[in-house]
Amino acid sequence: MQKMKLTLAAAALVTILPMLQGCVPAVIATGAAAGVMSAHDRRSTGIQTDDETSEWKAAQQVPEKYKAGAHLNFTSFNRRLLITGEVFTEEAKTSIGEEVGKIEGIKTVFNEAAVAPASPLGNRSNDSYITSKLKARLVDSNQVSANHIKVVTENTVAYLMGIVSEREAKVAVQIARTTDGVRKVVNLMEVLPDADIKRIDSSMPGASRTPPPPAQAAPVESR
Repeated sequence: MQKMKLTLAAAALVTILPMLQGCVPAVIATGAAAGVMSAHDRRSTGIQTDDETSEWKAAQQVPEKYKAGAHLNFTSFNRRLLITGEVFTEEAKTSIGEEVGKIEGIKTVFNEAAVAPASPLGNRSNDSYITSKLKARLVDSNQVSANHIKVVTENTVAYLMGIVSEREAKVAVQIARTTDGVRKVVNLMEVLPDADIKRIDSSMPGASRTPPPPAQAAPVESR
């Protein structure tokens, strides 16, 4: 129980840190992630920087006529950009998707913005809480690294991004779909063969170049 409280608190801190960086004039936010865990990220440092830059650029790319009353979040992972939030018209949704798709380096745009009034702050707080719970459960599972899964929750829909193996993807989806408060899971993860995942992991800073020898069982003597 104590471990669960600690992991939930840590996940919640990561979730709310971007909200504590000051108020902005519009209700358009970015999903820029903190770089403190970049050494454990399967993206290269350069791509991580590009993703954060793309999130900022996407927010600036929204046409002025659509900004008033809109609530949009932009999350980029491995140059795949996710748009969530609410806009008033289908025209606005399409136009915004086309504009951010012009950002240099963006490979794919997942335009998941809803045509609806901007969500109230209470709903957004609940989404942040769901995200923190989901991240905590990923940590506690000991089956997949939470650093390899990017979680975005919008209107109780959990979006999963990341670079994972097939096994990790299945574990993450199962954890997400059984997390209290999650209404639906949208899987946007990039699934790579196990060999590719091992190659990426072995090249990460701090990774052991030579796998440690398997533990040997202690001998048993009968008396």
